[in-house]
Amino acid sequence: MAKILKINHIGIAVSDSETASSFWSNALELPVDHVEDVAAQKSKVTFIPVGGSEIELVQAMTEDSTIAKFITDRGPGMHHICLETDDILGMLAQLKEKGIRLINEVPLKEPGRLMAFVHPKSTGGVLVELYQVI
Repeated sequence: MAKILKINHIGIAVSDSETASSFWSNALELPVDHVEDVAAQKSKVTFIPVGGSEIELVQAMTEDSTIAKFITDRGPGMHHICLETDDILGMLAQLKEKGIRLINEVPLKEPGRLMAFVHPKSTGGVLVELYQVI
């Protein structure tokens, strides 16, 4: 049976990651670890470690990305919570068996990780990302 291991990160939609990172790095003195282009999500992500988890500042790289649409509809702010699992395929199967609505029934693959999203209509309004390190 698949298990949730920890909160991997909290994703925050931002219009400008450099401006947004100022609060985290200057006011809270949390250093930026790195910035990465995530082609599958059409976004640029700024990674800020906090203990065993991270804050991710997610900036749209195209007008048709989900982050751009989110910011247009709701404005900048909390976008998703990411839960790390030991078995993403098993977790997706367990959720599907329980009638949970999935955005991705097959995980997306990025270098070093698999990820899939659970629809907010099944989670009380929160976009949940499932994540497995590979």
